[in-house]
Parts: sequence; structure tokens; C-alpha cells
Amino acid sequence: MGKIIAVVSGKGGTGKTTFTANIGFALASMGKRVLCLDCDITLRNLDLALGLSDSALMDFSDVLSDRCTLEEAVVSHHKYPSLFLLAAPLAFGSFTVDREQVKDLMEQIKESFDFCLVDAPAGLGQGFRMATQEADHVVVVTTTDVTALRDAQRTVMELDRFPMGQVHLVVNRVAKKLMKQLHTTIDDAMDAAGLPLLGVVPEDPDIPRCLNQGIPLRDDNFYAARAYYNIARRIAGSKAPLMKL
Repeated sequence: MGKIIAVVSGKGGTGKTTFTANIGFALASMGKRVLCLDCDITLRNLDLALGLSDSALMDFSDVLSDRCTLEEAVVSHHKYPSLFLLAAPLAFGSFTVDREQVKDLMEQIKESFDFCLVDAPAGLGQGFRMATQEADHVVVVTTTDVTALRDAQRTVMELDRFPMGQVHLVVNRVAKKLMKQLHTTIDDAMDAAGLPLLGVVPEDPDIPRCLNQGIPLRDDNFYAARAYYNIARRIAGSKAPLMKL
């Protein structure tokens, strides 16, 4: 059975979608069968980050409503055959999220994929609840910004039903010089969020370019890519060092 990993944050702009896409690329490059599920209803962007813009004709609401099967709704990546996307609806319409339908969908996903990375929208609303409802693990993505850390704390409070060891922190867009100026450390971020650390992703000027082009970062060329790949290795159960800044 596969694993469902929800990628969440309280604050927008922390880099959840970029994180989800690049971890998906990294796991697929390791031979894992990976589904990236976008839960950001009306504001989906995961297709852009994966380079699959306008490729999805169906979305998860079509599967929940039995208008198509999971296999018909997912879109495979043209360069990574074991990487797939299940898009979010572009509009609410009459669509409502039913807990039992979501449970059935996630069970189907677990049977078909090694990993499902669920890109939750910012905030703690319907998309957050759907993303975390059946999750085996949750990754809280934050930055060292004080507002992001405060929102991460609030998010952690909503995840208290998960046992210890199933919720982890990723500190994203870390600029070493800025942290020195602010006298901030990664330990401070961990203490603020109250979570064990899964990884640190450094600020990398190549990320926006790759995101706009829908291409993965390559670990032989880009600084942040090594961090993503190491995080993916940990998710897959291997040991990997933390990125040294």
C-alpha cells in the first residue's frame, strides 16, 4: 500500500507547490510511482509547476462524483513516466467534499501509487481538511519569516490528532546571510513550530525560472535540488544528510 503525504502551511507563499512538484520529481527519478494531487480548488497551480499546464481534462471532483475513474482522471508526465497529476477543480459549482468519498478515493490512490503528495491550499479550510483527512504523514512547510512561523504553529495545533513522528517540518527558502542578520537559527524555527525537522531548502534564484518553465531542478546544477533530493530519500525511508548552509 502506498503512503499519503499532505503538504500544508498556514500562510501562503511558503513554497508548498514548488516543494510538492520537486519532491514528486525526485521520488519519480528514484523509480517510485508518484501521484501529485492538487487540493487548491479554484486556484490550482500544481499543473504549472509540473509542466503539465492544460493537460488535465478531468479533476478529482470528477472521480469523487463518479464521472470518470481515477485512471482516466490522472495525467502522466511526458518525461517522468512514473509521475502523475490529479488536478483540482477550477470552480466550486455544486461540488462538496464528502468524507466517505474522499476516503474511498485515497484508498484507490494507495492501491495504485507508492506515494501521493497532496498539495493543500494555504489556510485551514476545506482543502486543508481534505488534504489531511486520510494522510499517513504531514509536512508543514514554512519559511524563517516570523509570520510564517506563527501560522505554522497554528497549523500544528490543527494536526494534534496525528501521533508523534507523523508530522514534520520543512524550512523553505532559507537565506543564510539573512538568518545571520536576524540572529535566527533553524533550531528557532523548529522550536517555534514544535516539530521535528525533515529538511531545509536554501534560497535558490533558479527556482522561479524552473517553476515558470515547469521543469525540475537538477541536483547537479542547482543548490536547492540537492536538498529536495535528500528530503525525498528520507521520505522513501533512506538516510540522507541535512543540507549544510
